[in-house]
Amino acid sequence: MFGIVRPCPHRLPGELRAQWTAHLCGLCLALRDDHGQFARVVTHYDALLVSVLTEAQSERPESGRRTAGPCPLRGLRTASVARGEGARLAAAVSLVLASARMRDHITDRDGLLARRPAAAVARRLAASWDRAGARTGADLGFATEVLVRAVERQPEVEAAAGPGTPLRMVTEPTETATAAAFGYTAVLAGRKENAGPLAEAGRLFGRLAHLLDAVEDRDADAATGAWNPLTATGTDTAAARRECDEAVRGLRQALRKAEFTDGALAHRLLAHEPARSVDRAFGSTSCAHLPGSGSPYGHPHGNPYAAGPGGGGPGPSGGAHGGYGGQGGASPYAAGGAGGGPGGTGGPGGAGGPGPRYPRKRGLIAGCAVWTGLFCTCQVCCRKSYDDPWRHHKKRDGWCRQCDGDCCDCCECCSCDC
Repeated sequence: MFGIVRPCPHRLPGELRAQWTAHLCGLCLALRDDHGQFARVVTHYDALLVSVLTEAQSERPESGRRTAGPCPLRGLRTASVARGEGARLAAAVSLVLASARMRDHITDRDGLLARRPAAAVARRLAASWDRAGARTGADLGFATEVLVRAVERQPEVEAAAGPGTPLRMVTEPTETATAAAFGYTAVLAGRKENAGPLAEAGRLFGRLAHLLDAVEDRDADAATGAWNPLTATGTDTAAARRECDEAVRGLRQALRKAEFTDGALAHRLLAHEPARSVDRAFGSTSCAHLPGSGSPYGHPHGNPYAAGPGGGGPGPSGGAHGGYGGQGGASPYAAGGAGGGPGGTGGPGGAGGPGPRYPRKRGLIAGCAVWTGLFCTCQVCCRKSYDDPWRHHKKRDGWCRQCDGDCCDCCECCSCDC
């Protein structure tokens, strides 16, 4: 799954989180039902917005749900998932987007795709995804040729770009494609008056997606010599940030002009998450729930084992008595600490106590076997924490419990001014 809208679980209240999951699972199942199991690999977070927008405009959103059976990715639980035309349109868009990304990797000669046999197989796969998306789009009355033509025009636009070329000329094909997809949700929902505002929202979202992808890939593209719109047009970081901020403001204004039956989730995903994605791409914010981002080790008050005031354990100011490691707040597994805490006198690693205690390691084969078991049973993604495959008794956070963005600066949709 890829995309610029990746909402953190800590920012979505329970009901919105359930709706998000319903659309995510609905898109995955729509891909499976229409195109087979393998098609599920193209599940795309940004294409999911098509399903969200369709339901947000529907008069009877509850009719677009069904109960899905147990799934390993949900911890073998059943769930209410989105169905119908919105999910199928999202599936068609996902297929075309995946095809475009595949062709982009082929053009850039990334990894194995630098080899002709692998590139030939990838081209055939991308073409099959185009045809699959076209079939679903035709069933819904949506011409995916608009998306495909936009993808095909992109190399021509890039070849013509040079220093001083406006960024919006480079992003125009992406803008055209996303505008068509967003605008058609109004047709599916029977709200044709929303087609114009949502097409404008899609155009700005496409511009933002293209620019953020360029920002995130700029260093890697420079290292490999791949084409990058910012480098090719001579756009500096400050100018790219201004373009992104302007797109976010325009996106919010376009959403205000559309009428929704229940637009809470659409508002959260399109009015708030893009701004967080901009901050994430430009490195201007961090998430307190992620290790190494603003708060070391994911601890809200810093590293509990670090030296200095507040860096010790339970003892006062990490001092010599009662703190982890005693004086200086060393690791609880460090030897020779003074004081009564772990690592201190009488504690683990201290005088009279057992030696240093470290998580016991597994070998490579055993660790890989445990990793396979954890991954196949979805403990890696669905559990709050799981045991590290290579170290006994060492905990790691589950993927779905991590987040990216500033989780602690959340605003409620009912009280925001955008």
